[in-house]
Amino acid sequence: MKLKTLILVALTIVGLQSHGQDNNYNYNNLAGGNLNVITTAVPFLIIAPDARAGAMGDAGVSSSPDVYSMHWNPAKYAVFEKDMSIGLSYSPWLRNLVPDMNLAYLAFHKRINDMSAVGATLRYFSLGDITFTDINGQELNTYSPNEWAVDATYSRKLTDKLSGAVAARFIYSNLTQGQVVGGGETSAGISVAADVAVYWEDDVNWFRDIDAKFAWGVNISNIGNKLGYSEASIKKDFIPTNLRFGPTLTLELDDYNSLAFSIDVNKLLVPTPPIYRRDSLGNPVPIPGTDKFEIAAGKDDDVSVVGGMIQSFYDAPDGFSEEMRELSFALGTEYWYNKVFALRGGFFYEDKSKGNRKFFTLGAGLRYNVFGLDFSYLIPIDSRNNPLQNTLRFALTFDLGNAGNAK
Repeated sequence: MKLKTLILVALTIVGLQSHGQDNNYNYNNLAGGNLNVITTAVPFLIIAPDARAGAMGDAGVSSSPDVYSMHWNPAKYAVFEKDMSIGLSYSPWLRNLVPDMNLAYLAFHKRINDMSAVGATLRYFSLGDITFTDINGQELNTYSPNEWAVDATYSRKLTDKLSGAVAARFIYSNLTQGQVVGGGETSAGISVAADVAVYWEDDVNWFRDIDAKFAWGVNISNIGNKLGYSEASIKKDFIPTNLRFGPTLTLELDDYNSLAFSIDVNKLLVPTPPIYRRDSLGNPVPIPGTDKFEIAAGKDDDVSVVGGMIQSFYDAPDGFSEEMRELSFALGTEYWYNKVFALRGGFFYEDKSKGNRKFFTLGAGLRYNVFGLDFSYLIPIDSRNNPLQNTLRFALTFDLGNAGNAK
């Protein structure tokens, strides 16, 4: 991968990491529904890591538990029917842009007793090999930028129907490989974060002659300190703190066939970039005695992590209508035959002013004894040069023992 490709990847994937240190960021954005995307550091943390949820439109906060529940809702581990599970998933990422970028995910779950369980995952995101050149085009060195996160969770039943979980996460982002950028030496970005989640499920008799189960879940993930890539940085970027919630309805059609419908709603708990006031020449208007500029709409996004989480609900420059546009929606369905073969489909929607991701997903799953295999495929609505086109995900799962066998 050449240096110009790295720049493209940085803008597309890393989310304009430097905007927190650039007072000129977002001056040209206007309110009223025009582009005003919320960007964060380490956006790889919110990429769907597994093929099952990836086939359901990235819906998973209240779907039935599996070993990959850490990303979607770790509280589901407490009601997972298996005693121990191991999962490994792999996703070639944005292959329309870069040929060697990928996301790998290793997950583990172990039940402690009938009331509680633990889980852990390792997420590794590679940006491929990048060749740096000098001004004459001569190759200098080849680097392999990467990011990874390791986490662990404790999940426990709070009642017969409700479970909760807390998780801790260590995040390491080594994108610059110590290169000198803007006259200063860079370093790897490091952050720590936590998740808080709840999950509720119960049998319902809403339909004649059909057994059904209703569930809902809430997960606030990546609550953690800001991240920077230089010790000299005064300002750092928010990591993608995210609120995810939604319901799932599962219908047991008969002894062999079941059908589930899931909806996830997502909102980044990160401040929305404000709109800055400009003078007659189009330049930002400075605030005397400071290094800041006058805000025409919205609120200052240079706040603490907790302040940013609270402010994210009311700081959009275009008011309530823009706050609603910051919600993204995932709709998924899953059909199982005899708990052996699954077909899945889904749809993901994000407003055009907030990223414009809109895509359908398809997938299938197979279970045989302790072994499971899942596959998903993403179909963007606008396929013209769409970086998400032809996104595939593969996952292997090993489920060892039923929960009833746990000591």
